[in-house]
Amino acid sequence: MSGRTRSFVVIAAAIVVVALAALMASAGSGQPRTFDERVHEIGAGLRCPVCLNLSVADSPSPLAGEMRTEIETQLRAGRTPEQIRAFFVDRYGAWILLSPPRHGWNLLPWAVPIVGLVAGVAVWVGFVRRRAPRTAGEVTGTEHRRIEHELADLEERG
Repeated sequence: MSGRTRSFVVIAAAIVVVALAALMASAGSGQPRTFDERVHEIGAGLRCPVCLNLSVADSPSPLAGEMRTEIETQLRAGRTPEQIRAFFVDRYGAWILLSPPRHGWNLLPWAVPIVGLVAGVAVWVGFVRRRAPRTAGEVTGTEHRRIEHELADLEERG
């Protein structure tokens, strides 16, 4: 396998690994089974307006408790998690979401690590390829000219 083919295979394999890791991370552990787990899952994606660095599911503030109660009420009324999140976004704004939606400019925080990893692998492969020792059969142009010159000298002597 030539050096270019080997580099292409390594880069392609790295891209596949990164893509599979991203898919597995986005798939999560599946749908929560119990009602309390569903409430916690929705609350875990919402920022507490009082604590700011905690989710509604983890915050001890009274407002977060009221928000958890509202989530329970809306789930019992048959609303979907997306509808409940939209309710809170309408009420508080998009900053209430702990995880930005994955569209438009909000794709940038999700894409930069993947692009950076792929670029890093490509740079590493290029560096390793340049630094790799030549195999025994490879002869550079300079070496080839020197060998021809020495052979010509030997023929003149003999």
